[in-house]
Amino acid sequence: MKKLTFRNIIIMVLLSIFVFSYVRQRVAINRIEKQLNEKQLQLDEITKRNNRLSDEVEKIDSGSDEYLEKLARERLGMIKPGEKVINSSEQTSNSEK
Repeated sequence: MKKLTFRNIIIMVLLSIFVFSYVRQRVAINRIEKQLNEKQLQLDEITKRNNRLSDEVEKIDSGSDEYLEKLARERLGMIKPGEKVINSSEQTSNSEK
């Protein structure tokens, strides 16, 4: 077996350093790509939500009485004069007794 010369040892050390650096960089790139994909998904979700909210703003700005009435009923629990509210949970608990 040949003796390892000083030159061969230096080459092996440098080669080891290059391989180690490459692997480290590859791991960092994979981590950053994963983060980028996650951020892209978040951006897509936020964009969809923004579009839905923009559509809702347009409906509200258009002054559609039917849509405003629907919002008032669903979100604020408002009713027209003379209407009665029936809660299905109360109705169910009364029928069980």
